[in-house]
Amino acid sequence: MNHAAEAAFSMEKQYFTYSSVIEAPAEEVFQWHTRPGAFERLSPPWERVEVIRRTGSIKEGSQVELSVPAGPLRVKWLLEHCDIEPGRQFCGRSLKGPFPCWKHFHRFIPQGEKTCLLEDHIEYIPPLGRAGALFWGNYIQANLEKLFAYRHLVTRLD
Repeated sequence: MNHAAEAAFSMEKQYFTYSSVIEAPAEEVFQWHTRPGAFERLSPPWERVEVIRRTGSIKEGSQVELSVPAGPLRVKWLLEHCDIEPGRQFCGRSLKGPFPCWKHFHRFIPQGEKTCLLEDHIEYIPPLGRAGALFWGNYIQANLEKLFAYRHLVTRLD
């Protein structure tokens, strides 16, 4: 398996990057992510994320509203697609939800005709800011590592 994950901490914004080589052209992997049901396919069973509504596919300004677990409770999370470069990148940014700031870049970087680097880069501020970073920083990073290992495996196998 060829992948890399890195994390960077500051007391404010946190960063997480996970990347792996996919044996498919960047354009094809990008298109796979735009297919109906792709998000659900990429959601691991242990996460219990539910799509409440969505406004279209991956297009500038399209939105998806999720219900996500927060301990014993569930919270709504509204995300909007932005910064789209067809075949190369799209981003989901939080408009409302558990993180005061969340921006998730999905990048598809050609590595030749039939291979690409799939990179997920997230910039976020944990719930409760500095206190959240102190209490949940390592937990959030470990969860992101597990989540993206699963997502990249599913993408690679599909």
